[in-house]
Amino acid sequence: MAGAGRGSGVYRHFVTTYSAVTTTGIYCRPGCGAKPLAKNNVTYELAAAAEAAGFRACLRCRPYRVAGPVNADAPELVCHAVQLIIGGELDRGTEFELAERIGVSSRHLRRLFRKHLGASPDQLARSRRAHFARRLLDDTDLTVLDVAFASGFGSLRQFNRTMREVFRASPSQLRDRRRRADRLAADGGLALRLPVPPGYDWAAIRGYLATRAIAGVEVVDGDTYRRTISVDGEPGLLEISPGDTGNLLLRVHLPFWEGLIHVVGRAGRLLGIDVDHSAGMAALSADPVLGPLVRKRPGLVVPGAWNPAEISAKAVTGDTARIVAELGTPVPGLPSGLTHTFPDGLDVDSLVGIGVPVHDATEIVGGWGSTRPDVGFRLGQRDAFPQNDPALLAGLRDLGARMPPTWRALAAMHLMVHGAAR
Repeated sequence: MAGAGRGSGVYRHFVTTYSAVTTTGIYCRPGCGAKPLAKNNVTYELAAAAEAAGFRACLRCRPYRVAGPVNADAPELVCHAVQLIIGGELDRGTEFELAERIGVSSRHLRRLFRKHLGASPDQLARSRRAHFARRLLDDTDLTVLDVAFASGFGSLRQFNRTMREVFRASPSQLRDRRRRADRLAADGGLALRLPVPPGYDWAAIRGYLATRAIAGVEVVDGDTYRRTISVDGEPGLLEISPGDTGNLLLRVHLPFWEGLIHVVGRAGRLLGIDVDHSAGMAALSADPVLGPLVRKRPGLVVPGAWNPAEISAKAVTGDTARIVAELGTPVPGLPSGLTHTFPDGLDVDSLVGIGVPVHDATEIVGGWGSTRPDVGFRLGQRDAFPQNDPALLAGLRDLGARMPPTWRALAAMHLMVHGAAR
């Protein structure tokens, strides 16, 4: 699925813009067959922004079926708030509580969101729920009630109202409109399409995850990445493999479907598909050493983390085998050597009890590990540069490169992939 291209045009290739037509009240994704007059077009970078302006999704091109990442050059406060929304913060609380957690007023947070995203936090969360629900109605045979709660809606009434507002049809009517090729049949579990940016470099991301997998929790088997997860204390399994054009295939095995949207959102964060790196690629293209790497792999992104505690524990201790074996939950009968879920709610006493030094345990639990470049790299810090990573060191040596002044995480990923090939 790796893409390729040359020149500055390749960087804009990753930006998903939506064209809204003022005369019809409909917005479309790029490549739609509709041909409105240019003077009637308004462009939005997020579907949520088009919906906030009163437009509804096109029935022909189905814009809810493409990736819509947030541009990485938005302020970090906005990016952090978006990650909290993806994690379900606005399913559990209000805009006021979200702003309070970040340390700003709700009015200021809304102002930042409208300036940089074109929609308020609530409008972004609503759009995400509606689009995810529409994909479930297309891809799966889950009941309408299951779709509602899997998508993060608090009630069936709220679900019906939102779907009518966004798509101008009820959930049942939308299910009736799905196309013959939409439905995915899974051999166990639930199969979903996971939209990715054009040219997404799955081979490189899969290779990165394979070499850094937590034994017993994560594994790459052929072209499939598998990992155990915990949902409200119950074990589950994710499998990610190549899908049809513009998608990866995600199979989920869960104890229940409520809150599925957040499981899928975390999978997207792990794969790095929730952030648009076009601005970073454009900036790095001017570098005489990094420019050729970026042009060679325009579909490369920075992977994230399923669980920050996993990344921190691996960085601090160097080996998570004891933590997984003694504090994780055993899950029998899984494929490819998966044996446990990573422990939920690590605490200092438990870690010290299995032999982790007090200082290290405190660093893991207290979040100090996030100040390490190798941890910050996986937690979305755009200038984190894990310069002690062996593959990164190999890339630096081979190219005679140095740490760039900005967009260091994206530069590091390109150097790691280059170094790993050496």
